[in-house]
Amino acid sequence: MVAKKNDWVIVHNVVLDSKDRAPQVPDDTKQVPLEMWVKGFLNKDANIGDLVEITTITGRKVNGNLVKVNPYYTHDYGKCIPELLQIGLQAKEILFGGGLND
Repeated sequence: MVAKKNDWVIVHNVVLDSKDRAPQVPDDTKQVPLEMWVKGFLNKDANIGDLVEITTITGRKVNGNLVKVNPYYTHDYGKCIPELLQIGLQAKEILFGGGLND
């Protein structure tokens, strides 16, 4: 078992296949399925890839394929840009008349 009952997990489910998408959606959207990813607490022990039921924070029951245990955000705002740091210091000096040592 990879995941135990009550573990925080994320599940994936295909809501609509591409052929079932509404006719009014843009062409590029019609070419891909409508998918959902939902986080919640696992209701029974399971392995990655298993079809499972979870309970969300709001108490909703959702079925989907188990993707990950203890998911977390992996995005960030990129690398530090030194020029932007200088802009911030210059703005402070212009607006408030002071620098770092004031």
